Amino acid sequence: MNDAAPAPTPAPAPRRARVRAPELIGKGGWLNTGGKELTLADLRGKCVVVDFWTFCCVNCLHVLDELRDLEEKHRDTLVIVGVHSPKFVHEAEHQAVVDAVERYEVHHPVLDDPELATWKQYAVRAWPTLVVIDPEGYVVAQHAGEGHANAIRTLVEELEAEHGAKGTLRRGDGPYVPPEPAATDLRFPGKAITLPSGNFLVSDTTRHQLVELAADGETVVRRIGEGVFREPQGLAQLPDGKVVVADTVNHSLRTYDPESGAIELVAGTGRQWWQGSPTSGPALEVDLSSPWDVAWWQGKVWIAMAGVHQLWTYDPETGTVGVAAGTTNEGLVDGPAAEAWFAQPSGLAAAGDRLWIADSETSALRWIDADGVVRTAVGTGLFDFGHRDGDAGQALLQHPLGVTALPDGSVAVSDTYNHALRRYDPATGEVTTLATDLREPSDAVLVDGDIVVVESARHRLTRLRLPEEAVRVEAVAHRTRREATEVAPGRLRLDVVFRAPTGQKLDERYGPSTRLLVSSTPPELLLGGEGTGTDLFRELDLNPEITEGVLHVSAMAASCDDTESDSGSAAGANEYPACHVHQQDWGVPVKVTDAGVSRLPLILAGMDEAI
Repeated sequence: MNDAAPAPTPAPAPRRARVRAPELIGKGGWLNTGGKELTLADLRGKCVVVDFWTFCCVNCLHVLDELRDLEEKHRDTLVIVGVHSPKFVHEAEHQAVVDAVERYEVHHPVLDDPELATWKQYAVRAWPTLVVIDPEGYVVAQHAGEGHANAIRTLVEELEAEHGAKGTLRRGDGPYVPPEPAATDLRFPGKAITLPSGNFLVSDTTRHQLVELAADGETVVRRIGEGVFREPQGLAQLPDGKVVVADTVNHSLRTYDPESGAIELVAGTGRQWWQGSPTSGPALEVDLSSPWDVAWWQGKVWIAMAGVHQLWTYDPETGTVGVAAGTTNEGLVDGPAAEAWFAQPSGLAAAGDRLWIADSETSALRWIDADGVVRTAVGTGLFDFGHRDGDAGQALLQHPLGVTALPDGSVAVSDTYNHALRRYDPATGEVTTLATDLREPSDAVLVDGDIVVVESARHRLTRLRLPEEAVRVEAVAHRTRREATEVAPGRLRLDVVFRAPTGQKLDERYGPSTRLLVSSTPPELLLGGEGTGTDLFRELDLNPEITEGVLHVSAMAASCDDTESDSGSAAGANEYPACHVHQQDWGVPVKVTDAGVSRLPLILAGMDEAI
């Protein structure tokens, strides 16, 4: 009698929707391919991940980092293709895309699509969005936002097995051709401060170092922190003489002692903060998210936490960190610190009872006062930007990254994507232009009555004499280059599509695993349906008297590895399965018309089965 169990039948490959992938087209052409124009036919036989990104977006930068390990481990079967889809006018400039690809060490082919042609063909609605194409040229998955690297890894491994068995998988080198390295003393520097010696300390972001320059702003004195930092940005001198450094991609703060040369980790775990993580506590035990700038104000280090659209503080005396302002929702909302919304704050400057903030994604200059109230000096929201001087209520900036307090009480703004240095005077409420023809200025520091600008894309510091009379610019305003979605008046069904990836299930061990937040600009656009809930769908009531606006949608879903046995029991299951957070914010411009749709699907992960 044979008691041996029969050999198990291999599980069939999961059934997937088969949608032919549209061609990759872009007026700007291809980068990182050695001059070759790529087509999907050239990529046939490979697993392809198309990453729709724009270089202003910190979430896109997070995804670039998430994909690096996947890219390395599957380099003979997987090709990642970046499709650069600009939000701001400056991002449509080809040289700006070339610079960004080097700045952020993108090691795969990139298509420059300044007119959003491929974005429209793939019906993309948000930065970042990832689309997976199988070796036969069919779209098999779409993901928006961060946190999908593990799901994509699992899918790529399934595709490798499936198409390897079918004979449709092609192994070997991909089309990536690295560009020639450039020789300059600095490479995309981020921020700068002056040291007591009169020398400059500069965050040399792309080379992952700090650089001390002599007082001439050119001569290299020493390089600091090789192998320690990853894309450092903000710098601030502390009362004890040490310098605190925003170690941005390491999600940490470190201190550097110019006297001894010692570097010390003082805040962050090296892990990126996710929804549900602690928001205060011992500094070395709390996760941070892309700290971009730091400033010493009111006895603490204030942190522009760009990755989660908040301000945090670090207290060196107690060794603790905590949220100081912002909700993590992306947008421009003033008021008490706990209720304010920011959008990628990237520059800070302390000036008496105000902390000035360059809020980059809303192209805004803002401040928080000593009472913890947030106000806006210049800027209106996520979609309006430009270069226009005059009364602050109608003046426009374009993605500023730095702000510098001036002796007369005014502030200089490093208006990065306008290649300009601007000035806001609180006494008059006027915005003027101090200098133009800079190249992506990201910070500025006062030295003996002059102002030294960090020209990030020219890889240098530039010394300027502050003009007695500023230039006045009357320029055309811009809006984000996205067509509005036409929606029907009345009831609109909002569906956030989320399918737990293969091998995972919704993580409901501690309550609901999903969250949906909906609001609108103007608020009057919605008569009902705004607010927070746990379902990933919502019935929205549109105001018939408002014909245009923006729906702000924030969704989060937590899934964990499904470790149950095939019989469905939990016996032998891992007590602590790996968990994954998937989240995305959408700003969806809408136009209310009788011919519009009554359902708005937004894909967080998976495919929309209703189409």
